[in-house]
Amino acid sequence: MISGQKVDNLKPFQARAIIESLRKGSVPVENVPLFTVGRKNWLKFIEDDLDNYISQGGSKVRFISGDYGDGKTHFMSVIRHLAMMKKFAVSFVVLTREVPIHKFETVYQTIVRQLKGNFAGTGIRNMLETWLGKLARTPIQGKKDEACENRTALAAKLRNIPGMDINFANALIALVNNRFSPMEKEEIEDRESAHEVLLHWFEGGRVTKREIKPFQVYEVLNKTNSKQFMNSLILFLRHTGHKGLILLMDEMETVVAQSASIRNAAYENVRLFIDNSESSKFLHIFFSIIPDVLISEKGFKSYDALWSRIRSIGQTGKLNYRGVLVDIHQTPLKTRELVELGGCLRTIHGISFRWDANNKVKDEVIEKICVNQKRMGVLSEVRLFIKQLVRILDMVEQGESPDTMDMEHQIVATQREMEAEKIEHMQPSWDS
Repeated sequence: MISGQKVDNLKPFQARAIIESLRKGSVPVENVPLFTVGRKNWLKFIEDDLDNYISQGGSKVRFISGDYGDGKTHFMSVIRHLAMMKKFAVSFVVLTREVPIHKFETVYQTIVRQLKGNFAGTGIRNMLETWLGKLARTPIQGKKDEACENRTALAAKLRNIPGMDINFANALIALVNNRFSPMEKEEIEDRESAHEVLLHWFEGGRVTKREIKPFQVYEVLNKTNSKQFMNSLILFLRHTGHKGLILLMDEMETVVAQSASIRNAAYENVRLFIDNSESSKFLHIFFSIIPDVLISEKGFKSYDALWSRIRSIGQTGKLNYRGVLVDIHQTPLKTRELVELGGCLRTIHGISFRWDANNKVKDEVIEKICVNQKRMGVLSEVRLFIKQLVRILDMVEQGESPDTMDMEHQIVATQREMEAEKIEHMQPSWDS
């Protein structure tokens, strides 16, 4: 399903960047196809949805559930690559102290600033600049009547896209006129300022109604009009050749540790995203959560307006690969898949530090890690496996023999390290 990258093609610096990310417990999002194994059933049905439902005008919300260390972020990164390969625009948002889910405008701003698609760079600003660059290669600028007529025709086309918000359309038209209509030298500075105001508006930034009124734009982003803005963004993405929008919201689980007022505001925004998806087309939203979000008294069930919408999630106890809940905790990687993953990481580590890792660390060593994790009841914890393997590869590369290593001591040390990371990760920092 995902191709185009090969481990053997990595340069040492690229390989080292991957290893250093994994060492810290983070996912090197750009490179996940290099070491993706397992989860084939989930990906098969998600791929089917993308091809035969979302790209045809469908809309859906899914929740990816897994404990800390199960590989939720990695799995979402795989979805991101899969969607981009299929010509969808994608936005991957990590919900953090700086991007708290209870502040809708901040989340929306991050969504459009993290946008990636068939354009250079990241963000709606780069997407719009790419679009304007393509228009520059058409007869749309200059003093000739033909150029004016073409701009007028484009304006009519944008305004007549079914469902397009008039403010969004007028802002697009204003960008075109700002770039391509004839001007005098003394207008350059004013035009540059107007161009920046328009881009800032598209990014959901703070602009005054006085600044945008000359462009026949009369609203700025807020919760009330967010549905129209989101729909219009998707329609414009379709206009520029994308099949739709895939929105990935990672680390939703940290909301459980917040105060009641913060949680309620966060859950209200989740409900708002679900409502937006139900009135949209060509949209798929994924939220990553831990099981506590579904079963804890501080989870979704604490907010009736949200819980009434999703209370049936996972109630059957059986896996439904077409359902709303993607339960990766209940579908852990098998030992053979972990060994395959370990082999990929071993090769990357060897490239990174220029040593013969494949001969010095045999598959038997990787299997031994799996045996120890299974005996301790933590075989499903992919992050623990990765950090454990990287630690062992480091030690062997420095001259230690894997035969003399105390694997149980290694795994306990790694578990302690991960537990500290988990506690820090779940701290209720959004209240501050």
